[in-house]
Amino acid sequence: MLIAAFPAGPWGTNCYVVATGKGSECVVIDPGKDASDGVAEVVREHRLKPVAVLVTHGHVDHMWCVAPVAGTYDATAWIHPRDRHLLADPMQGMSAETTSMLLGGRYEFAEPDDVQELADAQTLELAGLSFVVDHAPGHTEGSVAFRTPYGEDHGLADVSELMFSGDLLFAGSIGRTDLPGGDHATMLDSLRTKVLPLADDVVVLPGHGEQTSIGRERATNPFLQDLLDGGPVGRTTRGL
Repeated sequence: MLIAAFPAGPWGTNCYVVATGKGSECVVIDPGKDASDGVAEVVREHRLKPVAVLVTHGHVDHMWCVAPVAGTYDATAWIHPRDRHLLADPMQGMSAETTSMLLGGRYEFAEPDDVQELADAQTLELAGLSFVVDHAPGHTEGSVAFRTPYGEDHGLADVSELMFSGDLLFAGSIGRTDLPGGDHATMLDSLRTKVLPLADDVVVLPGHGEQTSIGRERATNPFLQDLLDGGPVGRTTRGL
């Protein structure tokens, strides 16, 4: 499996390009602001053909370049229906500080020509890869994570799956819930039902920051530890 990742734009959002190998079709995950050039570079270097753009949630730092990337490669964009409205109007999901920062520019957003909606527990077969969709609201109403098998077929017997977690789970933290569409109790339920049941060897590729694993986060992430202990969860979160 080929996975190319780079932080894009002022928010350092991780954009991922995933393929079975060089010279094949690929999937682009979360092309945020200024991600188009990075995607094009990866595509040229590895002779790839993007066929799908997967969006973990509709915040502008994750979807800014969805339409340009999908349009350039005639790819299908996939997003949960609860966040689909943000493709054309991302201001609805922004914080006051982010909105103020962007108001000085002229920005136009629109849906790509081909948009498909995601559903919880859905399996997507794209570019020779399989992705299970986990609807995990809390950061936004339509937040999802994508899991794909890894394991022995890729030379790492101690890794069963990869999880592209968006802003659900980070190394040492979780996504903020104080933006429009966010809800802290819902986020905790998503962590409880979608993250904690996963195996320790699942590698987490988050929307911001370094990669981690479910085992590491179960042992060290204060939010998950509080859920396991049944204690209060009131710490600093991350995200746009």
